[in-house]
Formats: sequence, structure tokens, C-alpha cells
Amino acid sequence: MALNANKNTKLYYSIREVARKFDINESTLRYWETEFPQLKPKTSVQNKIRQYTEKDIEQIRLIYNLVKVRGFKLAAARKMLNENRQGVDKSSEVLETLISVRDQLQDLKIHLDGLV
Repeated sequence: MALNANKNTKLYYSIREVARKFDINESTLRYWETEFPQLKPKTSVQNKIRQYTEKDIEQIRLIYNLVKVRGFKLAAARKMLNENRQGVDKSSEVLETLISVRDQLQDLKIHLDGLV
């Protein structure tokens, strides 16, 4: 049986790991949980540790895109997610692709400037 190298074997991520991934404070994530009903990570009963799944991280990515990248207020971001989820998903994907292309072009420019 072949191993799927692309499959992520980790099921849950800590709040610290998720905060680092998006370069935001852990308190920001906790606050977003109160503002966005869609964002509900699993919490263990005994020690109150939040456990984020890939689905939660995707939700955070959409919120991050709306609030931090595009500059929406929290109420506007919440409204966008509630009314036009597919549009938000699509625009988030497009924006990530554009940022990736921009970064690649900047790297290429630096490389070409080094050749001259």
C-alpha cells in the first residue's frame, strides 16, 4: 500500500500554531471566535485547550483575508461570510494566487537584477 505524501497527518492544531501561521496574536483568534459564529474549534473539557481542524483554519484564512488583508470591519466581514460565502471563498483564492504570483515576480526581478 502506497503512502499519500500530500496528506496531512495532523488532525488538530493548537492556538499557538494557528496564530503563528497567520502572524496574529492568540488573543485575536479568541476574539474572532466570539465575533464569528462559524469559528468554533474543539475544546477539551478538562484543560480548556482549543484544537483547530483544517476546516477551522480555512475559516480563519477567510476571516484573515477579509479583516487583515482587505481591511473590512468585523461586522462587515461577518455579513460577507453570512451572505456570500462562495464569493468570499473565490475572492480569497484569487487573492492568494495573485500574492503568490507577485512574490514570484519579485524574486525573479531580484535574480535578474543580480545578473546585470
